Amino acid sequence: MKFKTIEWKGNYIRLLDQRRLPGEVRYLKCRDASSVARAIRTMAIRGAPAIGVAAAMGIALAAQKIRSSHPRAFRMAMDRVCELLGRTRPTAVNLFWAINRMKQVLDEASSSSLGEMRARLEAEALQIYEEDIQINRKIGKYGKVLIKDGFGVLTHCNAGGLATAGYGTALGVIYAAWSEGKKFKVFADETRPMLQGARLTAWELVQEKIPVTVITDNMAGWLMKRGRISLIVVGADRIARNGDVANKIGTYPLAILAKFHRVPFYVAAPTSTLDLAIASGGDIPIEERSPEEVTHFRGKRIAAKKVSAFNPAFDVTPHTLIEGIITEKGIIRKPCERNLKKVQQTRECLSQSAQRSRRAGVFESNR
Repeated sequence: MKFKTIEWKGNYIRLLDQRRLPGEVRYLKCRDASSVARAIRTMAIRGAPAIGVAAAMGIALAAQKIRSSHPRAFRMAMDRVCELLGRTRPTAVNLFWAINRMKQVLDEASSSSLGEMRARLEAEALQIYEEDIQINRKIGKYGKVLIKDGFGVLTHCNAGGLATAGYGTALGVIYAAWSEGKKFKVFADETRPMLQGARLTAWELVQEKIPVTVITDNMAGWLMKRGRISLIVVGADRIARNGDVANKIGTYPLAILAKFHRVPFYVAAPTSTLDLAIASGGDIPIEERSPEEVTHFRGKRIAAKKVSAFNPAFDVTPHTLIEGIITEKGIIRKPCERNLKKVQQTRECLSQSAQRSRRAGVFESNR
């Protein structure tokens, strides 16, 4: 990628401030966990995989800053940091997945020195970062077969390098197909109220020299009717056991339009976005953000004074409207619940193997 969304700099984390795009490319230096939490909460960094990486790095950074030499006091302080980061965005399950991975390292290294524990946390955060990039490339590899020459591909919100450690999920599919020399058109929904499609997806594709056309959210159905859209690929913030998907608000009506016009609708997401503890989309917590994101734009009021606004950040698309879920393990098709469970079991086996390797490393270092 021609830009870096998030970078570990040893004693601080460097984040591309996505609130400033596309007009200004500006980076934030987060020197403690509270500044990382603030960046996640205010959407300076956003996208489910990206905030998972940011949280992991924030925990590793906090471990460096805690000066207590008493193991119990250190662990209590780390638990408070994990709680702080966990309160930032309730819908994106990758956030909690990453925090739990870091907690697991704390548990496994509990008998190690504090220096060793800090090193293990940093290594795990960097591992999560590297894994995310490789996973995204695999998603692109599996998803690129869906795009044919001459297609019109529509995406919603931003699920690219800006929403991940790099490369992207839904946009990763587009990047992979484009790198093969396929010629197609990309349409990006504007994505109200934060305009992630117009501000971020369009900017990102321009950086990669991929032509893109921005449309307002309410144009999508008309383009489908006219045969301009051949495929829709979006990201996800949480996927329930039955295959229901929580994604940026506006995804659900897009899926309904796709069903009516017989346009294939796909979701691209890593398996870390699966939450099989949740039976269906109705159980997914939906974040509600400030009404001012709707009534104001860049600090200027665009709605009449005293007007109220409702601002859920996400909606849930039923699995019945989804053609398939593109993951790093392949494309998961119906029956969703059974096939998602198989993927989860594979992931758990690999995770347990990785845990054994980590433990062996910890034991070796303690000898």
